[in-house]
Amino acid sequence: MSTPDNELAEKRIVVQCDDLCFRYGKPWVLEEVSFEVTEGESLCVIGPNGGGKSTLLKILLGLLDPGRGSLRIFGESCEKARSRIGYVPQSMQFDRMFPISALDIVLMGRLDRLRVGRFSRECRAVAMESLDEVGLADIAQRPFSDLSGGQRQRVMIARALACEPELLLLDEPTANVDLSVEEQFLETLVELRKKMTILVVTHDLDIVSLIGDSVLCVNHRVHRHSLPLSGDTIKEIYSGRRRLEHDRRTRHVQGDHSACQHD
Repeated sequence: MSTPDNELAEKRIVVQCDDLCFRYGKPWVLEEVSFEVTEGESLCVIGPNGGGKSTLLKILLGLLDPGRGSLRIFGESCEKARSRIGYVPQSMQFDRMFPISALDIVLMGRLDRLRVGRFSRECRAVAMESLDEVGLADIAQRPFSDLSGGQRQRVMIARALACEPELLLLDEPTANVDLSVEEQFLETLVELRKKMTILVVTHDLDIVSLIGDSVLCVNHRVHRHSLPLSGDTIKEIYSGRRRLEHDRRTRHVQGDHSACQHD
């Protein structure tokens, strides 16, 4: 019995990272980092503070060059692929007295299409569609400074969507969101995972359980984990006393015995 062609087709690799290493000074911040993200996947990046998560995100955005190894996004360099990536930072610094609306913020995602100092009707239509996608079309003209933390974060997602990305990167998106509005924000992420490839850096286990297909634990090296995570694995990832054992044990399972003490 033959197998349909669409079942034989493999998903396209969006992110291909091989033996990547990076350091700011002498010690390596990231060492021998290898992983893949396939089209339509939602990968949650977790790990202790100082483990290299933000550094990895900056490398994916093309803001830092790896010292060794290779990183390709859609088969291209990070710089060439940047127009296909949407980015949502953890927070946005802005002058609360500056008169800028929610729609103005979202239109920043169309700056590469700005012509003769004005945005086209198409750009404005895409920006409004992006606001509508995160449920905020009705506050388009409200000052950004008047919005709640959760609304601002959803506006930042709309800005990322306005560039019509194929890959969405989010850096701890619930870090500055009140618990009272977090549920609505998480619903937005659940809908987005149906439409695009997502890589999210987070400490929020609700995000991991709701949108994650798998987890990448980053602590200078990286380990891939399937979901759900056990309580012991979570303790190992975040406990200072157990991280070395977690690293050794996971590398052993993956066939890397360089840190083992076999007889």
